[in-house]
Amino acid sequence: MGIDPGLTRCGVGIVEGTVGRPPTLVAVGVVRSDPALDVARRLAEIAVGLEEWFDTYSPEAVAIERVFAQHNLGSVIDTAQASGVAALIGARRGLPVTFHTPSEVKAAVTGSGNADKAQVGAMVARILKLSAPPKPADAADALALAICHAWRGGHTNRYAAAAAEARSRR
Repeated sequence: MGIDPGLTRCGVGIVEGTVGRPPTLVAVGVVRSDPALDVARRLAEIAVGLEEWFDTYSPEAVAIERVFAQHNLGSVIDTAQASGVAALIGARRGLPVTFHTPSEVKAAVTGSGNADKAQVGAMVARILKLSAPPKPADAADALALAICHAWRGGHTNRYAAAAAEARSRR
């Protein structure tokens, strides 16, 4: 399961696949929250929506886009909070949760870490043999995360794995 976190729209994409095999689409969509609500209630709406996806599809792993610094600090904080909700849901279910950077996902799907949203969407459609890129872009981004993780798995986050192992030795 790939999750493109966001407070207004949280993209969710599920593929089936492994390293060396083309992935297949299982499901794609967006969990939305009402912008008129306060942040806590919006996060609760995102959590309820994500729980439904987890209950329906029983993913084996969760890949979440790592939040990166943007110009709008408020947007970064909202995205980070939605990311934390997604990670918590996956962790509570005992699933491996991996964070992938946007450039890592773009490179995995398009071959370039600098690809734009249109290129990512087009390649997601091509890889999954879809007639058109999923809409909105959050849905396509979530599928790109799922594809990246299926192809690269947890091996992309070697530093985090080494740090976790060092902590466990203490």
